Amino acid sequence: MLKVYGFSRVNKMARGKTRDLRVLWALEEMGLPYEVVGMDHPQHDLDTPAYRALNPFGQIPAIDDDGVVVTESGAILLYLARKSGKLMPRDLAGEAQVLRWCVAALNTIEVPILTAWFVDLNGGKGTQGSDALHQWGDMRLKQLDGWLAGREFVATDAFTVADILMTHVLGAGTDESVVKDHPNVLAFQRRCIARPAWKKTFDAYCDRVEAA
Repeated sequence: MLKVYGFSRVNKMARGKTRDLRVLWALEEMGLPYEVVGMDHPQHDLDTPAYRALNPFGQIPAIDDDGVVVTESGAILLYLARKSGKLMPRDLAGEAQVLRWCVAALNTIEVPILTAWFVDLNGGKGTQGSDALHQWGDMRLKQLDGWLAGREFVATDAFTVADILMTHVLGAGTDESVVKDHPNVLAFQRRCIARPAWKKTFDAYCDRVEAA
């Protein structure tokens, strides 16, 4: 059975926001069987030689699909979409749009948002660098808001793995402050997290993952 390496314990600030949620959500949407291998972050499970053999960066998530090891949330979702034939169009043009928006979520959108959060968290809030990062992120969100005007989903007319990545990058509803000034983005986020598979995934995660 496909194994998902996800958190069993993580620091309180990160709980509910970790990237294993992206993989677990996709698996629920696809209806694929899996088991979670719980990793205790405060106990340094990610630093063990066994885990570093799977992921040299010591990060979550990772999957082991009968010997096929894949890391990085975007790569995992694309692999699962190809494996299942779900959440990804079968035609080349449609697949290209999903790839396009997966990359956009993880680069164009996530980089400024995550970097600004990290700088602020580490004492940089109110600095010139922090202000520049927030302006950069806001510019990208305005551009995304324009794209989503009149669209239900980000890449195609149907829900795809690109929507999972984009929704989670935007906070998956755990903190709407990032997107509150962008009505189309906010509506998109709320539409995606209203899906039963996300609710099932998040509830199971909260039951399983302890806050350290």
